[in-house]
Amino acid sequence: MTSPVGSPSGAASDPIIVAARETSGDADGAPDGGALAGAAVAGPAVAGAAVAGAGLAGGAVREAAGERAGAAPSDSASRLQVLLVDDDRTLRDGCASVLQIDGYHVTSTGRGDEAIDLLKRRKFDIVLVDLYLTPISGMDILRAALAAHRETIVIVMTGNPSVATSIEALRAGAWDYLPKPFSAQHMQILLGRASHAVAASRETRSFRDQLVEQHGNSDRITLLGVSPAFRQAVELARKVAPTDASVMISGESGTGKELIAQFIHRHSRRAGRKLVPINCAALPEPLLESEMFGHRKGAFTGADRDKAGLLETANGGTLFLDELTEMSHPLQAKLLRVLQDGVVRRVGSEQQDAVVDVRFISATNREPQDAVNSGILREDLFYRLRVVPIKLPPLRKRLEDIPLLANHFLAHYWERHRPAGDTPPKLTDGCVEFLRSRPWRGNVRELQNVIEHVAVIAEPGRPIRPEDVPVYDDPATHPPGEAVPAAIMSDAYHSAKDKLVAHFEKEYLQRLVVRAGGNMSRAARLANIDRTTLYRLMEKHGFRRDELSGTLE
Repeated sequence: MTSPVGSPSGAASDPIIVAARETSGDADGAPDGGALAGAAVAGPAVAGAAVAGAGLAGGAVREAAGERAGAAPSDSASRLQVLLVDDDRTLRDGCASVLQIDGYHVTSTGRGDEAIDLLKRRKFDIVLVDLYLTPISGMDILRAALAAHRETIVIVMTGNPSVATSIEALRAGAWDYLPKPFSAQHMQILLGRASHAVAASRETRSFRDQLVEQHGNSDRITLLGVSPAFRQAVELARKVAPTDASVMISGESGTGKELIAQFIHRHSRRAGRKLVPINCAALPEPLLESEMFGHRKGAFTGADRDKAGLLETANGGTLFLDELTEMSHPLQAKLLRVLQDGVVRRVGSEQQDAVVDVRFISATNREPQDAVNSGILREDLFYRLRVVPIKLPPLRKRLEDIPLLANHFLAHYWERHRPAGDTPPKLTDGCVEFLRSRPWRGNVRELQNVIEHVAVIAEPGRPIRPEDVPVYDDPATHPPGEAVPAAIMSDAYHSAKDKLVAHFEKEYLQRLVVRAGGNMSRAARLANIDRTTLYRLMEKHGFRRDELSGTLE
């Protein structure tokens, strides 16, 4: 058992580093070549005697550390940069020597201003800082370290530990605290835990970057997905991006329509200019007209100056019209004029105010042709805006993308909500299967919110199981038949039944083949049917074998 200096039992196998006070007269803060005056080292070489004197940092500490002095640095420690900040030179040099023996790259200083300057110029994985430095406090250095690099692990040292100061430091972002006096073994164990946390954080970032690189579909914006339907939409967006053709994106809410619009803009010749979004459903008609076209002074109450609209703001760039079908017919007619000749006339103006060169990307969660047929969307505007239509599949048609998206969101929100160094949890196979079985009425946006919830409440390092995933859509709250296509329920009984069975079979087969990874033998075993029956059902519903690894249509 390790005992403090001056205690009767001094036969300890590990060095003991003791801080007799929080501050010393070391004004320059620079290392003095390894002097350890005031530090006590106990170990086999000193047989229990408290040893103090110059030169112990390079000699007695190594001897006290036994075989550790001759051991090669561990791979994890040898890559870690440690900043040690304490105005007690003897303590600082003693700690630095022990950590260097363990293979850490240590930079030490006794001055707060020098520490902050180092943090701005270099990246440190771990920072050990005395809480009661003057004139710049340890809390100031803690905040500076996290401001420079959020993932840095900061450990505060204090000779006057109290609940209040500890809580304040932890709330400010400290990873842990080390009360003085402490043994070298205590410090080594704490630094070992911190090293593991740094390695786990690096692994999480590497995994997320790997997901983006392998399945991101772009080097300019993250579009994760491997399902054929999604890849087809992305490929179409990639082809149309370099042109000035108008694009109409359709898909259910939460499928990523605005993300596809950003993708098109970033890959277009207009990428250096603005992408200006406007939600047509978020504003009443008079305000939407003023926002889009601008207004003249005195055009309406409160119009005390001329104001350019978003069409003029987007000149040379792209205008993204979200929820296009919510726009009124008079505004649709006015927008059509801009599409035809680029002329913009502000609200309250009697003349042409501007001629703009704008690319239009529109989006709607309705079926565009149905909106035209029902009179919601003008047919002439529809054909002007839908030069290239892109339809995004709902998440329930992208089952193979759910693990990719879930792991990406988990890594993102774990890094965002958790302290640096917390070991991220993993999704179990059962959890992934549960996520695949959900209806996801809110699509990718709903999955994103669910995984953020999981990241906030999950325990570090603990596997995430199906019961950890919140379920917001209680089946009891949904009326019977809600998931059944409405047209089927108005047919005759036998016709409706046949269509409903066919609907079930097609949905079941689609999910089954994705679960089996395209392996038909495994799919037959999972369904508990023979392969002949499985092939017959697939042929009946028009599934092709070359699509078995992806979402089947």
